[in-house]
Amino acid sequence: MESSEAVRFRVPISPAAADIDALGHVNNAVYVRWLQEAGTAHWFRLASPQELERWIWLVARHEIDYRRPCHLGEALVAETWVDRPRGARFDRCVRILGPGDDVRAEARTTWVLVDRNSLRPARIPGDMIHRFFTQAVPPVAAPQG
Repeated sequence: MESSEAVRFRVPISPAAADIDALGHVNNAVYVRWLQEAGTAHWFRLASPQELERWIWLVARHEIDYRRPCHLGEALVAETWVDRPRGARFDRCVRILGPGDDVRAEARTTWVLVDRNSLRPARIPGDMIHRFFTQAVPPVAAPQG
């Protein structure tokens, strides 16, 4: 799942009571939401206002490997980076990390770039690919309170 060339981006996560299942762990469906949120936050940090108006990313596939459970109130981080651009698609890798960067889950999602006007997939522009692989962006700040 590693791509040593891609720039990593981090988003803090704090599981809420509504995220917890009957076993006291974060529900599997919540991980899918976290993947979406991490990818979207990364895109919003890198994209220009013009790109945000022109393009949207859609998920075509999720693969998640659960390593250890997450629990209510833990200070977690979603670390994400892109890998394998192919035409209109690229894979996005995400790790859900606990304290000490303890890996809780690893995921690979396939995202498709779509033109907002035509609603058709579009080849990812070279400058956009380059930005995902070279432009470090500050992580999203942890929620206060």
